[in-house]
Amino acid sequence: MALAVRLRRGLSAGLSLAVVVPMLVACFAEPSPHDAVSEFLVGWQSGDYAAAADRTDGDPKVVRKALEDAELQLDAASIRFSLKGLSTSGDNADAQFHVQVDLGDNSPIWQYDNDLPLHLVDGRWKVRWSPSVIHPELHQGQRFAVKVTPEERQPIEDRNGDPLQRESTLYLAGVYPARVKDPVGVCERLYQLTGFAQDRLLSRIRSAPPQEFVPLVTFGAKKYAQLLDRLEEIGPDLTIEKASQPLGPAQPVDIVGKVGAITAETMQQLGGPQRAGDTVGQGGLQKAYQDQLTGSTGTAVITYDLKTGEQVAELAQWPGRTNTTSVRTTIDKGVQQSADFAVGGGTPAVLVAIDGPSGEIRAVASQNMNQERDALAGRFPPGTAFSIVAADGLLAAGLDPKQKLPCPADRTVGGARFQHAQAQTQTPTGQAPTVTADFAQGCATALASLSRRIGAGALAQAASRFGIGGDWQLPLRSFSGSVPAGGGDAAKAKIIAGQSVRVSPLSMALVAGALSSGTWRPPTLVTSPASPDTSSDVTPAEPPRPVALDPETLPKLRALMRAGVTSGTASAAAAPGEKVYGISAAVSYTEKKHQRNLSWFIGWQGDLAVAVLTETPNPAASAQIAGQFFRSARTAA
Repeated sequence: MALAVRLRRGLSAGLSLAVVVPMLVACFAEPSPHDAVSEFLVGWQSGDYAAAADRTDGDPKVVRKALEDAELQLDAASIRFSLKGLSTSGDNADAQFHVQVDLGDNSPIWQYDNDLPLHLVDGRWKVRWSPSVIHPELHQGQRFAVKVTPEERQPIEDRNGDPLQRESTLYLAGVYPARVKDPVGVCERLYQLTGFAQDRLLSRIRSAPPQEFVPLVTFGAKKYAQLLDRLEEIGPDLTIEKASQPLGPAQPVDIVGKVGAITAETMQQLGGPQRAGDTVGQGGLQKAYQDQLTGSTGTAVITYDLKTGEQVAELAQWPGRTNTTSVRTTIDKGVQQSADFAVGGGTPAVLVAIDGPSGEIRAVASQNMNQERDALAGRFPPGTAFSIVAADGLLAAGLDPKQKLPCPADRTVGGARFQHAQAQTQTPTGQAPTVTADFAQGCATALASLSRRIGAGALAQAASRFGIGGDWQLPLRSFSGSVPAGGGDAAKAKIIAGQSVRVSPLSMALVAGALSSGTWRPPTLVTSPASPDTSSDVTPAEPPRPVALDPETLPKLRALMRAGVTSGTASAAAAPGEKVYGISAAVSYTEKKHQRNLSWFIGWQGDLAVAVLTETPNPAASAQIAGQFFRSARTAA
């Protein structure tokens, strides 16, 4: 990092000289004052302060130090000049010039105009030296300083404006410039501890207001505890101050994302104007909306009295970027608490709850699984939970839910074998079960046999109506699902039985939401700002349009979902008398040579639609979690 900064500064100075030197040197020659102006400004600009001092009437040591101090106090990446005019009257002359100071670290360019008074000394033109040569408002006994005012990080909020983070303590290691005796030593020790470039830390000290605390490095509580002894060894020059900020994520923690202090590594990765005391999102929405949540630092150039350390004048001021904003999500804290309670057992599980009429995500809960990677972006086989999507196409093709359809333990369709542990070739009354009963029981063998009743195109269209494989997206990683081509009966059967399909819990929650409201809608997680990249010239893609389900098919689909709870494998999702709709599925498959057993539930109660996924051989586990969620959410409402 230090090398990069030094290289940038060297290039800046070299480029400016390439422009200025030919103009000044080629145009002017003694005995006019032109050579004096040229050599003074070029020497100052290039850092050859001895050459610049030689063209003044001041003490060379005093002039050299004043010019060098000005660059250090401004932490200037480069200083450039352009001559605007030159007038001569006898033994006196005056040059008008324009100054551009790059304050570095992506800070503003400070521009101002000044006059350069000259007079003849023993037949040679000299600059009349005083601090006002550097800036018209800089006087003897004064110095520059650059005051920075970082913008506080904005919060991430739930749909009601309540914050989705907790207060955390940061530890700021820094100095008071006027009090520090060995700034070089402090910066060297901090570099050894943190990797922050020593020259940049030192520049921060030299350019800061002398009486104000200058944070150099920020630590979280854990890192601070690890380094406390070594920080204390640095001695009284180093001061530790505490800062309380709302950085700890509340649930859903993986969705909100953690926030950490800037480190040397993250500063290199971000490549921006971050400083110690700044924070960076390390995941979730905190990372996705980093630019909106954190504003640029406000900057001011100020003069201070060297004796008292008090401010004299503010020469220039630039406010921080004002387009920072909080991030308003669709998460509902009450619903989230119910979801967290429901998955609170030891079984690995995720639950996604959405508002059916809007598609807004109300809660994402997890236990020993990741809310973003697994709940939003996971790629899992849904098993017969997917059959409700296929049923949309099958019903449109004329399938009668009351049709008798045996549920054998084993069946081959087009060469593909399907099995169902709880085989039911006939009901207690001696009749074969109906299609509705097969759906309610998640009978893969019966459902797979229906592949002969539907074409591959109709299956694909049904999946599309429910957003499976669509191009909807969120600010975080997400997966809309994938359905393979269903050419023959075997391929179609595997789709209906949910074996070759891959979905995320979010995509299945949207299926439940579509069935509850009658219209599929793309998911929404953030309502403001519209995009995590508002500064980009790229216009965010328009979300897919809502898709209304067939009003003739919809009641039949809902009846199938209701049967799943009243007489099927999803009965654990509702106590007697509770109007819950849903289906369950048990899935066993091999992933990376490991056997995985999944339990699914998708369904709804009122406007809340959910998908629950658990990793367990217990097929009723997800329905049980859904039932706990519905009861808790209803009580809290």
